[in-house]
Amino acid sequence: MSSTNQIAERTAEIARILATENDLKAFQQHMEEVLRGEAFRGSHRSAQFLRFVVDQAVGGHGEELKERLIGIELFDRSPNYDTGEDAIVRVTASDVRRRLLQHYGACGTRSEFRIGLPLGSYVPEIARDVSIKADAADEKEIEQATEGQPDAPVAASTLPQEEAAASVEEDASLSKPSSPSTIRSFWTWRRLLLCGAGMIAVVCMFTFWQMSREVRVNSGSVWGALFGYRLSTKLITSDPNIAEVQTMTGRTITLSDYANQRYIPDKEKVSPQQMTLFTAILQRDQAASVDPGIAVNIAQWMDQAKAGHLTIQSARDLRFPDLLRDGNFILLGSPLSNPWALFYNDHVDFRFVFDQSTGQEIVENRHPRSGESAKYVPTALGFATGQSFAVASYLRNPDHLGHVLLIAGADAEGTEAVADLVTDSAGLMAVMNGCGLLHRSPVPSFQLLLRLSTMAGSPAHTDVIACHQLP
Repeated sequence: MSSTNQIAERTAEIARILATENDLKAFQQHMEEVLRGEAFRGSHRSAQFLRFVVDQAVGGHGEELKERLIGIELFDRSPNYDTGEDAIVRVTASDVRRRLLQHYGACGTRSEFRIGLPLGSYVPEIARDVSIKADAADEKEIEQATEGQPDAPVAASTLPQEEAAASVEEDASLSKPSSPSTIRSFWTWRRLLLCGAGMIAVVCMFTFWQMSREVRVNSGSVWGALFGYRLSTKLITSDPNIAEVQTMTGRTITLSDYANQRYIPDKEKVSPQQMTLFTAILQRDQAASVDPGIAVNIAQWMDQAKAGHLTIQSARDLRFPDLLRDGNFILLGSPLSNPWALFYNDHVDFRFVFDQSTGQEIVENRHPRSGESAKYVPTALGFATGQSFAVASYLRNPDHLGHVLLIAGADAEGTEAVADLVTDSAGLMAVMNGCGLLHRSPVPSFQLLLRLSTMAGSPAHTDVIACHQLP
């Protein structure tokens, strides 16, 4: 069955289910219940996405629900935006599917309607279970019929003789005073029930205290929040070879090209000799010299904390779908050496950009605050003496469960300095406390800007010169 036929059949099914005005009103009420529910309450973007695709499908415009159109209409993207590089529609659709499963997992048994978003499509499915509607109507009718009517005993005169006698006898037995043994039995059971309820309350209070204690411990630091979830953590090492190629060509690679393994920028402008050189460089496919030490420190911390499972993967081996899922991610290196960091650029204030005039990365401050600069330009090039900069970025995993930690410097020394800070629990807690980040739970997304004073390529002094709490 072709995609066009699937869309046509799905649209026809929606029109059949919502054939009358009453049907449409009932579905709209259900739609509002879904959007106001716990699953969608925390994501305005996903709620907006679901409302948009459902409204389009109900209006008979399912064939227009294509990735580019949704990006343009819903997310204000330009008509010619690169859907390969900008995955906002695919990411949001994936999150909507997860939230729908979450909603119906909790509320589905009493839902007359059910909304789905099949994989590989942006046209929703709508199903209806009329039996639930009938059951609800019967319950309402019974409630209305019995509303305001006391449970009065039936008059004996209206019963047959035998039943009337039994009724009178039963009423008499109810009016007799209870025997001492009955009273003792009642109070014994009452004490047992109270003791049992007390024990349950104690157990619940102890469990709640343990849970709240664990939450306080886990949410009290970046590492606690990062590894506190029962999610896998992927550490992605840098790709210094791709950084070398970009520096030599004076051009940066896009995230889309890197994801599609097109590693040489403007290939058509490269001479055969240069192509041979760049190919040889890329064949090394090695991590930066500081990455193994950083990975070992993080793995040791996780082992001591008995935290979740850690896997290590090189940037070159990662694929785009790997980032579009629940989980924790740690990225080593700036976008020049780890282009996957570009995926999170829209979520940060301090970001690395390649300055073609100087052939190096600088730090751009998108939202300068009082006393801050719009740009931070390293002066310690190579193994020179001067200053360099590095950034630690702690973010929510966009539209997914988990967190992202970006550890990046304008050079390898900067990346190492940031890693030393974030793996030093006492030092990091002190910095976060000075920034006012520990007064909120959970820890909010934030960035730290570090300045390194270097001498002959070695860091002589490091200090945090800016701290931004991110939305």
